[in-house]
Amino acid sequence: MSEELPAYAERVLEVAERIPPGRVMTYGDVAEWLGEGGPRQVGRVMALYGGAVPWWRVVRADGVPLPGSERRALEHYRTEGTPLRETPSGEPRIAMRRARWDGGDEGDGGDEAHI
Repeated sequence: MSEELPAYAERVLEVAERIPPGRVMTYGDVAEWLGEGGPRQVGRVMALYGGAVPWWRVVRADGVPLPGSERRALEHYRTEGTPLRETPSGEPRIAMRRARWDGGDEGDGGDEAHI
């Protein structure tokens, strides 16, 4: 991480880097895990500095891929095996109940690491 990076941004990006492949945390989950800030602050950090970390693993709570980057995000989700679902209209969404990670140790990928 760059020394010029604000301390809060550095902490947010460190959390994003910890999220295992195939799993996600919401903006609010990251803020809660850090014990500071909120979803908007995390979203701002990801928008400004998230390109160097697995940005596609920090998501909206509704499982909608990042607007404007849907195709790239979906490629990552499919490559990593992130659980996805289809809406009634056929739009892909992250299956949040199965994909969400609580920030704990990711041993065997079992359900104990889900929120």
